[in-house]
Amino acid sequence: MNPNSPGNGALGDDVEMAPIVDVAERPAKPQNGSSGRQAPPTPEDSDYDDEFDVDDGERGLLSSSRHTESHVEARHLRAGKLWHQVKSIVVEAAPTLLLTTISLLFTGKLLDNVSRWDAMQQVDQLIMIIPTVLNLQGNLEMNLSARLSTAANMGELDDPVTMRAMLLGNWTMLQVQAISVSFIAACISLVLGKLVPRVEPSADIASGASNTTHSIRHLLESRRPIPHLPPEAGIRHSGFPTLIMVSATAMTSAFLSGLILGSFMCFLIIVCRKFKLDPDNIAPAVASCLGDLVTLCLVGFVSTLLLPFLRTPIPFIIGIAMIVICVICLVYTAKNPHVRAFITQGWSPLFGAMIISSATGIVLDMFVSRYEGFAIMAIVISGLPGAAGSIFVSRLSTSLHAAATSASASLRASEPTRRLVMVTLLLITVPVEIVFLAVLNAFGWLNTHLFFIIFSVIFFCCTVGASLTIAQYLTDWLWSKNRDPDIYALPLHSAIMDLIGQLLLVLCFEIVTALGTKLRLRT
Repeated sequence: MNPNSPGNGALGDDVEMAPIVDVAERPAKPQNGSSGRQAPPTPEDSDYDDEFDVDDGERGLLSSSRHTESHVEARHLRAGKLWHQVKSIVVEAAPTLLLTTISLLFTGKLLDNVSRWDAMQQVDQLIMIIPTVLNLQGNLEMNLSARLSTAANMGELDDPVTMRAMLLGNWTMLQVQAISVSFIAACISLVLGKLVPRVEPSADIASGASNTTHSIRHLLESRRPIPHLPPEAGIRHSGFPTLIMVSATAMTSAFLSGLILGSFMCFLIIVCRKFKLDPDNIAPAVASCLGDLVTLCLVGFVSTLLLPFLRTPIPFIIGIAMIVICVICLVYTAKNPHVRAFITQGWSPLFGAMIISSATGIVLDMFVSRYEGFAIMAIVISGLPGAAGSIFVSRLSTSLHAAATSASASLRASEPTRRLVMVTLLLITVPVEIVFLAVLNAFGWLNTHLFFIIFSVIFFCCTVGASLTIAQYLTDWLWSKNRDPDIYALPLHSAIMDLIGQLLLVLCFEIVTALGTKLRLRT
């Protein structure tokens, strides 16, 4: 992917996915000396006409039965062409979105166990960094997947030497961003730990429900950035050694997450390219869900290992080692011609997404505790539309890059139009939402009523529509401003959809509650 390619702002609204390939493959206009009649269009052409096989002279000689047969044949061909266009989206994106949603659901449940670990109970700042680190790490992984998907679809990864250089360069840049941002998140957590008051023990503790578990679950499952700190219980640690330990935990977890997930995403892109699958339909959604799951496990694991060494030099040594690794990766990235231009890009959307997420947490803080089942429903109404939007952003970015660099021939034939992609993504996410609600009932996590299911599906469709619309306009706007959507669009889109999705969920709960329907959370 050429980092200097997003410079033709005029391409923005005029670029459709279908014409990118069609223009490259459509026969050229006849030259002087050749016959003045062009070859008839084929069913693969985007401007395929119902009467493609007849000219004006022959049309008058056709009988009415032949004319009817041509229309029937054209409709069948058009239906076949339509399915050919959306087949890859349905076959590749639908299972990915389903697995993504189920993974996010189990990630939310995993938070219950992580919040009870000794490290989380004893160090406030560890609880504070989890939402920020999860959000930022997921955004970094999605950016990586979008960049590599564009490069793969444009054929830039077909040469083995170029592929190795691009993959390694993108991986080192991921480590630079992950380690740097995680250290900033640790510093912010220290400030928030001093400002956010602790919650007093509630009556739930007497009934066996930990107030820490309850508050952390509601916080993190809904991706709120400012948690309620647990009540005073047992040994609690604070001060400069705690900052060093939390920083070492955040940077080490981010590094290991980048090592594991970054390598996996590179492998996934290569596999998709080898088996002629479109990584735009698969990689962004996978990066989003696995980023949360893997990073959460690593934060819990690393913090548990470092807690016994809290007041020893070991956390400080580990922190220095992470800084050294960050510098080495920075030097290599600066020397790599494929990613050198990206070093100074992509920071503003990461911190912009952090600010939007913080605003989301402040706005929704008054609502989350009012509704049973809100946190677990927020996973699907924010995460799934966001994943669908990330797929659309990645596809749009690939199309824009291809049009700008005249690399259309490297893309698949018969690409669907934007509107067709949006409709297809909307239609395949609705069954995933229904399966999600069925899983909640099957595992006994939420007792849903038919009335609530109907309203939740309606609001879910509205959220998906908003996600796809925002994805389109945001991508085009960034492109017109000479900003690469592969770097700038996904963090902003993810944060905006967290806000919109959860606000619409609040509205859904308000309407259902006003109509007399209540949800019962089963434990």
